[in-house]
Amino acid sequence: MNDLAIAPHEHGVLRLFALDMRPQEAKFLREPGAVDQVLGVQGLDPAQIDIFPVSDLEDLGLFGYLSEGCGVSEDQLDRNMLQAIDGWVIVLRSAAFQGRSATLSPDPRLRLIGLFTEEATNWTGGPIETDSAKPFSAPQSPKGGGRQHRVGSALIALLILLAVGGALWLIL
Repeated sequence: MNDLAIAPHEHGVLRLFALDMRPQEAKFLREPGAVDQVLGVQGLDPAQIDIFPVSDLEDLGLFGYLSEGCGVSEDQLDRNMLQAIDGWVIVLRSAAFQGRSATLSPDPRLRLIGLFTEEATNWTGGPIETDSAKPFSAPQSPKGGGRQHRVGSALIALLILLAVGGALWLIL
């Protein structure tokens, strides 16, 4: 397989690899640093790499895993091709590279099935046209209310002072 270039700060891309190896070898890839070796790169985030047998997905299958679990749009997926895959697979997310560029040199026992992009959330919205969204539309607070607050605060301070003084007079 040819080397695969990963752009710096790549975001939202999933790479699906099929593993042509015995189950014991595939399970070993879950050990720290093992995936780094078979992909020919160092410093991958293991939390962003899934290694599993397709049979674990049961009725969901790879199609459901990628569309429902990973947020890949269905128009990117070929259901028949994904249903034909059996054995173990690796799902490698862009976040595994932690924003760094890399060049993958996969082991010959790994076969790239495809690159898929996660659906991005659309954070844009139309203009808000309600009166309450306009600047300075909140009701203005009345002016001159500060004197009442000062009188109330002074009265509370006097009551606390009397209570503390009375308590001290009883103690002494």
